[in-house]
Amino acid sequence: MCRFEITRRVPANHLCQLPPLWYNRSMNETERIGSFAPVADSRSETLILGSIPGAESLRKQQYYGFERNAFWRVMFVLLDEPPTDDYEEKKRVLLRHGIALWDVIESCERAGSLDANIKNAKANDFASFFAAHPRIRRVFFNGQKAHNTFKRQVGMVFDGISFTALGSTSPAHAVPFEKRIADWRQICE
Repeated sequence: MCRFEITRRVPANHLCQLPPLWYNRSMNETERIGSFAPVADSRSETLILGSIPGAESLRKQQYYGFERNAFWRVMFVLLDEPPTDDYEEKKRVLLRHGIALWDVIESCERAGSLDANIKNAKANDFASFFAAHPRIRRVFFNGQKAHNTFKRQVGMVFDGISFTALGSTSPAHAVPFEKRIADWRQICE
């Protein structure tokens, strides 16, 4: 009760100055969000594309930062690497295996974290990305939203690159872990 009263007395334009625990954005409130820089280097031959980071990933400034997202667990199993919580090491694991990571959407409006709530999406600059990373020959999409947005806004128009949609690793896409592994195994083939 006290917290609610304090929040109500603060002018709305000062809410952003309060500590994060004092003010929680409504799940229905839409805001413009942006993606992260790609994780890629000159060895990258495979690119995994998500749609855009969820709220927890944005808070942590980490790809797939929500602990219930199965992405990192799937990758550690497929790449036969020991799991780690160290985000920098996670990125190094992908790069050692020639895997780059990015998002299809550069920015969008979204309430909450669900892909279904994405509006007014603007795609990243893939022509420049592929020109800077000419060894990439395979692109895998982490879920249908990433695939459909890429297809609609960018197009599967890059010569010599194959494009494959995979089932999402999001907890909103509830499938058994073994099924995810079977679906994602083609990354290693």
